[in-house]
Formats: sequence, structure tokens, C-alpha cells
Amino acid sequence: MMISPTLPAELKAALDGKLQGFSRIDAAQRSQKISTTYRAGGGSGTIKSDADALAYALARMPATYAAVAASLNALTEIAPDFAPETLLDVGAGPGTASWAAAEAFPSLQDFTLLDANATLSRLALELARDSTRLAECRYLPGDALGNLAEVSQADLVIASYIIGELNEVDQRKLTNAMWAKTRHALVVIEPGTPAGYARILALRQQLIAAGAFVAAPCPHEKPCPLNAPDWCHFNQRLPRSQAHRQIKGAEVPFEDERYIYVALTRTPPATRAARVLAPPDVGKAEITAKLCTEDGVAPTKVPRRDKAAYASARRWRWGDAVIAES
Repeated sequence: MMISPTLPAELKAALDGKLQGFSRIDAAQRSQKISTTYRAGGGSGTIKSDADALAYALARMPATYAAVAASLNALTEIAPDFAPETLLDVGAGPGTASWAAAEAFPSLQDFTLLDANATLSRLALELARDSTRLAECRYLPGDALGNLAEVSQADLVIASYIIGELNEVDQRKLTNAMWAKTRHALVVIEPGTPAGYARILALRQQLIAAGAFVAAPCPHEKPCPLNAPDWCHFNQRLPRSQAHRQIKGAEVPFEDERYIYVALTRTPPATRAARVLAPPDVGKAEITAKLCTEDGVAPTKVPRRDKAAYASARRWRWGDAVIAES
């Protein structure tokens, strides 16, 4: 089941409830400051008050949710029978990834969230209180690296927008620690920048060496075939609510979130799929697409005269899986 990139109704209602009596101008100023720090790699360390946490959630939750939702959709497409019961959300912040996982996997029954920021964790628990699925979630305070040792294994482990907050040595340690806690699948999402891509590549390489298989986006465990200045990343477009536009100081009614992810599994995926690496070029005579395949990057041309293939290729979007028809 593919899930929507927009916030679920329960989460939207909980955020709207928090907005009552909260100055949009104040939220916009706080959000801008937090976003600037975030883009500079400062993470969530600047979030110290409840007002900061709410401004951060209002500004970043919709885009982060959309990226996590798209990444989980990619995993479920390749592993349709995967039905996790337990989730570990590492660096959970306001709980965004847990909400997306609850939507993607109706099988989930047990949610453990881990984050060092007490202000964000307080907000996460308040937002989860009104959820039919997340009301009983556990939030463990403290540093992910230090606390992972205390946590049980989970069927699904997610780390969204967290590894970039660590130095390279700690990234490697956290990667090993998360994999040790992964019973079936680990999904890691980072900003779709060259630096985010480099972090995902390093983690991917480290865990393939430890015996992991890649479910998505790559159709193989070989080294990434892309060469600099090219880098692998995807885009998720999401609508902006009026409140979201005010807080972001934006006129445009939508936002594009660039992200990169990797979904790793303990067992080899039953299906392998090529991946659309850029928006396809739809011409009158043919469709040209850049696909990542088991044999590397393949520029693919689908002529209009091949009506069935052309109709199928017209539906390809950047980031889609292209499963070969048998």
C-alpha cells in the first residue's frame, strides 16, 4: 500500500491544535533561525523551548514526513510482504518517522522513539497522545549512540535526518549500532545534497560489508555507478497549508523536498527494480530516461511506436522503481 506524502489527519489536527494562540510571526522568526542552523549542519541543538520545538515541527515536519513516506513506499514496493510489528525510530525528534511508519505498516504494534532533545520528545509525546496508533509509544531520552545498547531489537529501524549531526567516527559507530538492533529492515534518510549522498554511500558500503542487502533505491549491492559531480537524490513535492506558508514566509503553495535514502534488509529482496534517477524527458518520438540498473546507469530510450512500453514509460516519475515485466 502506497501512502500519501501529506501529514495524516490526526497529526495535522494535533499540530493545528498547538497553533491556537501561537503567534505566526514568532513561529516564522524561530523557524527561519532553526532552518538556517539546520542547513549549516547544526541539527536540532538550537531547539531549547516549547515554542522552538513547535516552530521546528511546523516548518520541517511536512517535508520530513514526505521524504520518509516516499522512502517507506519504495521499501514496501520491493518487499510487499514485509509486515513489521516493532519499530525503533532513532533521532526521532517530534516523531515524524514514527507517524509515517504507522501509516505505511498497519502491522506495527510497538513504537520506540529515541532522541537527545527533551523539548522535542515532549512535543512528540503530546502529538502522539491523540493518535489511535502512537498513543502508547515509548520515548527514550538521551544520546542515540549511548542509548541504543539499552534498546531491544526491532523489526524496522528508521533514522531520518540524524546521521549528518554526527562526526564521521560517530556515524560509523551509530551505523553498526543501528544494524545490530535491526531484525529485518533499516531505512536511513538524509537531505538530498552531495554531503547527504556521501553519508548514505558510506553507510551503505559499511553495512553491505557486514552482510546487508539493498532493497531500495539501488537494484544491487555493487558500488554506486554515479560519478561526481552527479549524485543520487530524489524529490518529493508536497502541498503547503496556509499556516505552513506563513511560517515559511513562502508564497508558493507547494514545497519540494530533496532527499536521499537507503533501505537495507537482512535477507535478499525477492524483486530487483531499476530506479529512475532524474525526471524523464518526454518527447514526441520517444521518452528518454536515466535508469540505475543491476548493470549500472543506463540511458534508456522508449520509442513511441512501441505503444505499450511508451504508455508505461509515460508514467515514470523521478525516483520510481521500474520492475522488469517477465
